[in-house]
Amino acid sequence: MMTSSRSLIRRLAPYFSARLRQNSRLLSSSSALRESQLSSLESPSSATDAVHLTENCVRRMKELQADEGTEKLLRLSIEAGGCSGFQYNFLLDDKTNDDDRVFEQDGVRLVIDNISFDFVKGATVDYVEELIRSAFQPVKSVITSAA
Repeated sequence: MMTSSRSLIRRLAPYFSARLRQNSRLLSSSSALRESQLSSLESPSSATDAVHLTENCVRRMKELQADEGTEKLLRLSIEAGGCSGFQYNFLLDDKTNDDDRVFEQDGVRLVIDNISFDFVKGATVDYVEELIRSAFQPVKSVITSAA
């Protein structure tokens, strides 16, 4: 039993080390980019960096706004998820912050903070309805294609 545990640890150690290095590189590059943006004037996002919304996402946001009776913003943020990498968080928000980037499509606004934006440049946000859940989720993202 003890030998099989050590064998498993030896096989998994390189995988976990590689994931930790990858996450560390992504976070440090994001911090460096943020510092460079603060030191220089920020240029508008190019079309390739823009985050887009699918028709399903726009339709669902309009439904949610109609239910709320007020215009809500869809906020996308990235959180470190430990061994499993990063996690996407979506929530409805009322306001934007100074470090937010705003993307609008058909009257629906998506808000992403600058640090999270570095991880989702060029992504498309979709609303997916499945048998057991319904959720906003990114597709064609840099993080999902690199993993």
